[in-house]
Amino acid sequence: MRQQPAWLDLRRRAADDMDEPLNSAGPAHIPVAEPSRFQFIINPKTARALGRTTPQPLLALAAEVIQ
Repeated sequence: MRQQPAWLDLRRRAADDMDEPLNSAGPAHIPVAEPSRFQFIINPKTARALGRTTPQPLLALAAEVIQ
């Protein structure tokens, strides 16, 4: 199980971050931002290989289950 940044959200924010220095402010004014949204992804096959079981309620909460 891992949490992964929402890549589409990061791409949108990257475009906004690059727009600012190109149009007005200098590179020193680019804010450092962390992802604000994460995706919950579970890989049951890897969990089994590590000797872990994945409960059904946890699988139901996942945004994506990788098989």
